[in-house]
Parts: sequence; C-alpha cells; structure tokens
Amino acid sequence: MRIGFIGLGTMGGVAALNLIKGGHQLAVCDLDSERAKEHLALGATWADTPANAAKDADIVFTMVFGPKQIEQVVRGPYGLLSAMGPGQIWVDMTTNQPTLARALGSELAAKGVQPVDAPVTGAVDGARNGNMTQFAGGDEDTIERIRPVMELMGPMHYMGQSGSGSITKLASNQLWAIHATAMGEALVMAVKSGVELPRAWDALKIGASESWCMHHDAPSVFAGHYDPSFTLDLCQKDLGLIVEACDDAGTPAPATRLVCAQFEKALQTYGGEKGELHVVKLEEDAAGVSLRMEGDWVPHWEK
Repeated sequence: MRIGFIGLGTMGGVAALNLIKGGHQLAVCDLDSERAKEHLALGATWADTPANAAKDADIVFTMVFGPKQIEQVVRGPYGLLSAMGPGQIWVDMTTNQPTLARALGSELAAKGVQPVDAPVTGAVDGARNGNMTQFAGGDEDTIERIRPVMELMGPMHYMGQSGSGSITKLASNQLWAIHATAMGEALVMAVKSGVELPRAWDALKIGASESWCMHHDAPSVFAGHYDPSFTLDLCQKDLGLIVEACDDAGTPAPATRLVCAQFEKALQTYGGEKGELHVVKLEEDAAGVSLRMEGDWVPHWEK
C-alpha cells in the first residue's frame, strides 16, 4: 500500500520503520527532517507538508504530540482537509481528546475519508519490536480491512465507534499513572520498613500486586534514570486529557486527581524534561530512601 506517515517522534519513527520493513511505500513528514534519515535510506520519500504526505496515499497515519498539533495537521494550511478525499483512510495514533478525535474524523468523513482513531501504548521497545498495542475506534469493516497493515506495528484491538480508541488510550494511561505512583509508594514503604529491595521487588511483581509497571518500569528506577524516553511534560499533557475525560463522563476519579497532583509536583520539583518515573523519586526523596539496585538494567528503549 501507499502510506503517508506524519510524525516521526519517539514512537512514530520506529512504527513507520516497521511499515517500510513490511514492504509498504511510505511518504514521511515531520517538523524535523533529521528524524527521517533512516526512513529515507530504506526507500521512503520525504513530504514537506501533511498534504503532500497524503497525496496519492491509500492510508495516512498521524502520530503527533497532542490535540493542538493534530488539529494543525488536519485543519491547518496544507493540512489533511485540503488534500484527502474519497477512498482514503486516515488513522490517527495521537493521544487526543475524544471529542476532538470525533470532530476531526467527522470533517474528513464529509470529504469521503474513512477516519480511524487508534492511539498506541507499549513504550519504545514495544514500538521498535513490532509489539506496540493499538486501540482502534471507527468503522469496523474499514479497520478489519487495514488490520494486516496495522499489525505490522503490533497488536490491534477494535474498541467500537469513533472516539473509542482515544477513550481507551486515556484509560490505559490513567491506570499506568496510578500504578507508577503506587509502585513508588509501596517499594519505598517496604524498604524504609526494613525489607531489602531485591526481596521486595521479587515479591511485589507477583500475585495481587503484579503489574506491567512493576515488571517493565521498576528497572528504570533501580538504574536511577527514571525513563527519560517519556517526560514529565508529556505525562502532564496526558493527565490533563484524562482529567478532562473524567469530567466529561461525570466520574469523580479521586485517585486520578491525586496522582495528577503528584505528577505536577514532580514536574515542578525536577523539571518537565525529566523522565516520567521521577514521580517515584518524589517519594524516595520525601522518605529519605534510595531505590537503587545493582543489576543489568538495559534501558527498554535499547532492547
């Protein structure tokens, strides 16, 4: 298939590479042309605008920072609305407001485009290894038709009507933020109470306390880098969308709001450019505890 891919950031860049390696012809677009070097070396072509990336494409994928950026990609000068038409499919992988995802989808649908919202999760190693989970919302027949393409990037789950993918992604990030905060609190409490960290980790990553966060993210704390592949700025952007979604749904979500405040405190304390798991360091520093542990902690984005 001919594919336009807009947004070659942390996840988008490696996801696009998997599509190229899967045998598809890509036109790639990003604000930073340096990010496209590997893609171009593998046969992709460069597009200087979203409209040019969409020209002649069967599918256009977008994966940009957030609502403001995807709105510009779609509605802005040389955006997708100026270029896409009947028979084309737009798959937006941006972590977005569900209401905006539906609105942009409706505008493109009015031009004959089939819109799909399919935000992703699974961290950089998942994206690189073709194991990036996608939550897809939109027309089921359309999504099933492009499933073989999407599954070159990782498993895809159909979630329902337009906007359902975006809602599911926010729920996923909501749980991760709660898990990350709770992981720090539990490990710090155990260590300060006299349990050796290796033993605490071995026990807490099984049974009722087991989580993806405990398996995948705890090593970033042990190594002391707190996962710089995803920053506190990005966490707060996502948490803002999550709280907004809770408000829209009319759900109290008290734990989510407390966690949002903790991430904001971590951002103010350490800086927005610091890694997401500084929310754990906040607990370490407050308790006077270090969660450093010797081990071969290869960063997940290098696996």
